[in-house]
This record gives sequence, structure tokens and C-alpha cells, in this order.
Amino acid sequence: MSLWIKICGNTSVEDALLAAEAGADAVGFVFAPSPRRVTELQVSRIVPKLPEDLEKIGVFVDSTFDEIAAFVGNCRLTGVQLHFDASPDLPAQLRERFGPDLRILRVLHFQAGATDAIAAVAQDRNMDAVLIDSQTAKAVGGTGVPFDWTAAANQLRNQSAPIRLVVAGGLTPANVCEAIARLHPWGVDVVSGVEIAPGRKDPHKVRAFIAKARAAFVTDEIKG
Repeated sequence: MSLWIKICGNTSVEDALLAAEAGADAVGFVFAPSPRRVTELQVSRIVPKLPEDLEKIGVFVDSTFDEIAAFVGNCRLTGVQLHFDASPDLPAQLRERFGPDLRILRVLHFQAGATDAIAAVAQDRNMDAVLIDSQTAKAVGGTGVPFDWTAAANQLRNQSAPIRLVVAGGLTPANVCEAIARLHPWGVDVVSGVEIAPGRKDPHKVRAFIAKARAAFVTDEIKG
């Protein structure tokens, strides 16, 4: 088993290739209001230039099945990130349309009492993983603010069902090791923590983040 690493908020082929060359498993494209928002046309031109084995994840907020399905098909996405309180029918419809190879992630914003919501996602056979993010009054993602890792670890410790957990929200090369040690995630997802400016990646930070995350995961596996 290895750590799944996604570099999100890409707006150019150069940044997406940088993530791939640095060893990321996936890159993300935001199709929602954001400083990092991209269009269907942009992504349809970027994806063919990326390695075949690199996952291409679309991030969606308040989108319908038809909208998401069109983006998946036209942009050749390999996964979707549902960054909203989607109906249980939506992932089921996506799974039926695109089959088991489509990666489906459900985003939950961490807060007190999130245990039931996390458990519900974990039990949905159409979901591949639950991504826990932070939220501010101004943004639902890409906030640059970590959630309460200690509180989350305490809640997750009591989960009876196995969970593929992806940690996001405020991760940086400086704190990703701590996040992995506390939460023992299946994956990590970073946006602003590896940027020069919104939508522009910092090569040094991208490489440092991935290297440190991989090393921390190996250490965590040995200790576990």
C-alpha cells in the first residue's frame, strides 16, 4: 500500500506535468467558482498531454449528473470530487454510467459531530474515499486553513467501518508529516499550500510536499 497524493487546483499543462513528474498520483481541476476555476475547453486541451496513468479528477460544486457526466466524457476525466451535499443517487448514477474505474470522492467539511456523515459515506459502495476538508465563511475549499486534526483523530478512532480517508485543507510541505502521523490517511490533497499564487504552482513546494508526504507515510506504516 502507498499514499495517494493529489495536487489540486491546476490551471495549466505545465503545472499538471510538474505534479506528475514529482510523483503525484492525481491532479485536480476545479469546475466551480474559484480563483483556480478552469473551463471544459481548457481541461480538454490539458489532459491529452498528461501521462496516461496520472489520475485526472474534476472538482464539482452543486452540479447535476448531466453536467458532471459531460465534463467527464469531454475532458477524459478519471475521477470526480463531489464538493457538495450530493444526493445519494448521484454517485450511483455516475457509477452506472462510467463503471468501476471512475474514482468518486465525497467531500465533507470537518466539524463537531461529523462521525455519522463520515460513516455514511464510508458505507456507500459507490464512493471510493471520503475527503475531509476545512471550510471558512468565504470558501468551501482551497482555504489554506487546517481543520482540527486532534478532534478529527478522536472521532475517527471510534469508527467501526474501514474508511479511505483523504486529508485536505491547509496542508503544506511543513505540516503534511504531522497530518499523516495524526490521522493515518489513505491519501492527501493539497492546493494553496504548494502555490506561488492562486492557480500557479511553486515547483519547489510541489516536490517538497510529495517527498515529505511519501516519507511520512512510510514512517507511519512502520510504526503502525
